[in-house]
Amino acid sequence: MATSRLAAARPDTETEQEDRRSSPPVDVTIVAHDIGPVGGMERQLSALLLGLRSLGHDVTVVARTCELPPDSGVAFHRVRAPGRPFLLAYPWFIVAGTLATRRRRRGVVQATGAIVLNRVDAVAVHYCHQVGPATPSRSSLLFRWHVRAAAILKRLGERVCFRANRPSAVVCVSEGVAEEVRSYFPGLADRVVTIHNGIDTVSFAPGTRSVDSQALRASLELADGALVAAFVGSEWERKGLEPAICALALSPRWVLLVAGAGDRARYEALAQELGVGDRVRWLGVTSDVQLVYQAADAFVLPSAYETFSLVTYEAAASGLPVLATPVSGVAELIEDGRNGFLIGRDPDSIAARLRQLAGDEQLRDRLGAAARESALAYSSERMVLRHAELYEKLGRRAAAHQSKSAAPRAG
Repeated sequence: MATSRLAAARPDTETEQEDRRSSPPVDVTIVAHDIGPVGGMERQLSALLLGLRSLGHDVTVVARTCELPPDSGVAFHRVRAPGRPFLLAYPWFIVAGTLATRRRRRGVVQATGAIVLNRVDAVAVHYCHQVGPATPSRSSLLFRWHVRAAAILKRLGERVCFRANRPSAVVCVSEGVAEEVRSYFPGLADRVVTIHNGIDTVSFAPGTRSVDSQALRASLELADGALVAAFVGSEWERKGLEPAICALALSPRWVLLVAGAGDRARYEALAQELGVGDRVRWLGVTSDVQLVYQAADAFVLPSAYETFSLVTYEAAASGLPVLATPVSGVAELIEDGRNGFLIGRDPDSIAARLRQLAGDEQLRDRLGAAARESALAYSSERMVLRHAELYEKLGRRAAAHQSKSAAPRAG
């Protein structure tokens, strides 16, 4: 099964890539909430937009924020809408984004994570809210109520969006998400296409920032030779920070780096209770996740639910052995025992693999090298080319439809 997955994700040949690069330019409009260097979907959109521009396509963005280089050539039209609180920001963007899209749209239109009521050509699904769990990052009753209310609103918005958008293509970031969409929206099943997220395999590569990573380890007061496991992501309850910390208590040679946002006080208390408080380092939210991977010896993510798990692919590209649960995206990349380990969410399962890695440097090197090799099939360049190919098809289809509609009727 794993072999077929890798075969399906093979890199394009040079001829295929050149054919797409020589294709005529297409006007593309992307509608989103935010685009920038922080957040999985936000970073993917940044790579997509810059990649489309490099191929010569004209790109328009309708979004609340867009952090791209000033010389990117992307036409940005700001949606005047608040970012929080969610229960206000979400419906506000629906109205403001719909009006802005009506005024600013050009060519092929894709909505990514943003709910608007316009007819669009494609909807990109990074998260199916009909399935994805609502996991509060803080424990207060008010915050948990807010998260549950937001989840209900997102599920309703998703249904309204698909009905109003009437997309010709539903672009899913993994086969797992594609199956979820087909299951919950069977009327769209024949429009579903999978285009995996892409990673910067040049930036995320072993040994590219050795000096910086050593400096980070020194600043965190890590002893020479200390084994470091990286945990990257927010929504810590869903992503399994608790079992990761519990596993640390059973793996005495390891230190855990935690990058992301969550209820830090709660998890710090857990680490102290287990006697591993001095072996957890809290990095907070960072836009320089490459450095986190460079400073680590393994990557751990015992997540309950993912749609693609971009951080897993980035860690693999960085040459780290991956310990992760077989959720969507991960199951398409990791072959147990070849380029990482598929684990459960129980601390014993995680700790057993950490101890195995601790005692075998050659195993760490072998798994890391294989992980890097597997991740190369999911480059940002390939992701951009797949999208460009789709937009060209949608553009031709729309042009043919308009031509047919404009043709005079006989008689």
